[in-house]
Amino acid sequence: MGSLRLAAILLLVGSPALAQSAPTYGLGRTPSAEEIRARDINIGPTGEELPAGHGTPKEGAKVFELQGCIVCHGPEAVGGVGPRLNSKTSQDLPIWKRERILPLRSPFATTVWDYIHRGMPLGREGTLTPDEVYALTAYLLFLNKVIPEDTVLDEKSLPKVKMPIGDGYARLPEWKHGTPRLQGYPY
Repeated sequence: MGSLRLAAILLLVGSPALAQSAPTYGLGRTPSAEEIRARDINIGPTGEELPAGHGTPKEGAKVFELQGCIVCHGPEAVGGVGPRLNSKTSQDLPIWKRERILPLRSPFATTVWDYIHRGMPLGREGTLTPDEVYALTAYLLFLNKVIPEDTVLDEKSLPKVKMPIGDGYARLPEWKHGTPRLQGYPY
């Protein structure tokens, strides 16, 4: 019985050493900083990650038609099988009483750019050039009366666009590692 306990203790003490000396099988490698940067396509509210480029609402209307956005979203971004992108309700209504439209409910104009860049066109996601994405963003913001028709959006002007939702969006609560995520949330 004593030798069985000794074997169990040695097994428990020696297992971390065994795990550290496990073979790697020669698969995979650590990615370079440049490879990580190339895959990091997040665009934050400040827009510091935005690529160079520019676009106007007028150019965006052409891109909307040429890229086939009309097929899903309908003419002037209303009436297709995809989500509505142009509000037809009164501007006098509070933002939460209007339709659920990305260019209206997004807290930052950079979020609209980021969504178009990552997720459109359906089935060909990520194929639009930065100029096309700036133009489409400008077009949708213009249709929803967020920016004037003569606005040129680029990496400097886009983060400065004041969105209709203002500060009325839900901010993430302050959180520190090891504490509950939300008050009353047990995990």
